[in-house]
Amino acid sequence: MFKRLLVAACFALPLASFAAEEKKTTPPAPTTHPQHARMSACNKEAGEKNLAGEERKKFMSECLSTAKKNQAEARKTQQEKMTACNKSATEKTLKGDERKKHMKECLSAQPAQPAQPATPAAPATK
Repeated sequence: MFKRLLVAACFALPLASFAAEEKKTTPPAPTTHPQHARMSACNKEAGEKNLAGEERKKFMSECLSTAKKNQAEARKTQQEKMTACNKSATEKTLKGDERKKHMKECLSAQPAQPAQPATPAAPATK
């Protein structure tokens, strides 16, 4: 009887330590959805303004709808960019790999930054 108990304990001890190690691992971090990020930002801003009740609801609604409008505008500009690049490639009568290369370069190009006027240097004072 004692031998059986000793053998069972010898097998159970390593399994128990394995189970304990398994519990120590942390689950992977959940990915955040863009809507969740917007909601958090709007909620934080509403908290900073100490809004409550109907005022908070109204603010949250406006804040979230503004974020959606900004996304739509960003998509629109991408679509306009695609149209312009496509037109440019057609005017140049590019085909095949040349067209792909042109489209890739055209679409990845950053929009031109407006030139900032040079400020005159202040005269040195003595």
